[in-house]
Amino acid sequence: MRRTTTAAAVATVLAAATLGLAPHQAQAAPASTVAAAADASSQVRFHDIPGSGGVTLKGNVFTPAGAQSGRKYPLIVLPTSWGLPQIEYIAQAKKLADSGYVVVSYTSRGFWLSGGDIEVAGPPDIADVSAVIDWALANSPADADRVGLGGVSYAAGIALMASANDPRVKAVVAMSGWADLIESIYSGRTQHLQAAAMLGAAGYLTGRPGPELKTLLGNFLGSRLDKEQEMIEWGRRRSPSEQVDRINANGAAIMLGNAWGDTIFPPNQYAKFYERLTGPKRLEFRPGDHATAEGTGLLGLPNDTWTNAHRWFDRYLKGERNGVDTEAPVQIKSRSDDGYEGYADWKSVGSGGTEKLALSDSEHLFANVDSGANGGILLLSSALDQFVKAPPIASIPLLPRAFAAVWQSERYDRARRIRGTAKLHTTVTPTKSDGTFVAYLYDVGPLGIGKLVSNAPYTFHGKAPGQSFGVDLELFSTAYDVPAGHRLALVVDTVDPLYIEHNPFGAQLTFSSPRTDPSYVSVPLREG
Repeated sequence: MRRTTTAAAVATVLAAATLGLAPHQAQAAPASTVAAAADASSQVRFHDIPGSGGVTLKGNVFTPAGAQSGRKYPLIVLPTSWGLPQIEYIAQAKKLADSGYVVVSYTSRGFWLSGGDIEVAGPPDIADVSAVIDWALANSPADADRVGLGGVSYAAGIALMASANDPRVKAVVAMSGWADLIESIYSGRTQHLQAAAMLGAAGYLTGRPGPELKTLLGNFLGSRLDKEQEMIEWGRRRSPSEQVDRINANGAAIMLGNAWGDTIFPPNQYAKFYERLTGPKRLEFRPGDHATAEGTGLLGLPNDTWTNAHRWFDRYLKGERNGVDTEAPVQIKSRSDDGYEGYADWKSVGSGGTEKLALSDSEHLFANVDSGANGGILLLSSALDQFVKAPPIASIPLLPRAFAAVWQSERYDRARRIRGTAKLHTTVTPTKSDGTFVAYLYDVGPLGIGKLVSNAPYTFHGKAPGQSFGVDLELFSTAYDVPAGHRLALVVDTVDPLYIEHNPFGAQLTFSSPRTDPSYVSVPLREG
């Protein structure tokens, strides 16, 4: 009964945020309601917490039941995700408190009833984390020598940035977050339209974007090339990958988790960041879209990601020998089955060699028309792949060849277990100086129906019309098994609702394979 009540309370607030209720239209459940939902094994109190610069943050604190006077307990700080209020983590915070933690969660500045403006993991957000730690040490039985940070999405980025700036942080669990903000929403020099628009809309509906964010969103969605370098520098200042040396120097144990199909923060940038970490570290990839791998855990339901998050904190804040540090540090789950695979590092994921699909035929296509190949719908398509194994599909034989370039392999006599990052190398000749194309890798069955394996966009500017140039493009990392009897297909077109395209009217693109520099797709495979 108590668990059901807690889940219902959390679900109601999460639904309100998702539907876009403004801060004055929905508020966090009152303390009496939530306290009744939590059983007597732990205690929760709601507080106004002083953040940096005089801003007040709305927060809640769980303390272990029967906390002994004079005894100190490890502290976990959980900033909220983008657009969500302070009770986002209440189910997990209670579980952590029941196992002996002081847990402080707060609504990130600029959202809901917390003060300030949305700063997108800017300096005020990072200073807020340190201020919340200071407050917790002064107002709860928290141990200054055992401080952890965690959270989902926006909170993950803030936690990683804070670990570079506050040496008191000993452990971080960053779920569905970003390490490189530019590679997340501007990969291939292409604006990720649906992701940026959704984040912008949610920011306006549930909070107060600051002047800098308002200007940046306008420039980004308005394709202001004259502001491109300025936007890139803004993103770099908010990217943990730019702070990796400081993170390593501080020595926090870092656990990263993400979904293969995350349409807001794709997995490639997390994997690259993971490889640069030198302290205790763990990387987990699972099927799904943004935050769907952790979502059920926010309702208090069994969840692998949160189970391992608890184990990570237990190991590095409590010193428990629970085996999480002796397991293979890279843990992935294929989109095609339910088992986990362990690897010594990210490079080992595709250690079975690569298979090259030759793109030997020249292909010519007209821009500005959607061929029917696309990456799906933000948040929805990869979630369907996660829960019912139904990724975006396309009928490869029916794709109009005037608007889509298509290359296919021979049928495979045995299964191919794709693991890691497929890479496209090709030569492009445009008729205009600017343009965009999107590459898709499909698993094609006997009837010609292609299931999307991966994709990635690419945009160019300032090229000489009629002049060829080479392209090297990484597709989004994945783990997918192609059955025997199927084939792989690479499809390229110029329009995808996920992205902003830059093809002038009447633009055409030719993809060729010069004898001295042949075109191909390199597909990494699992060993064995």
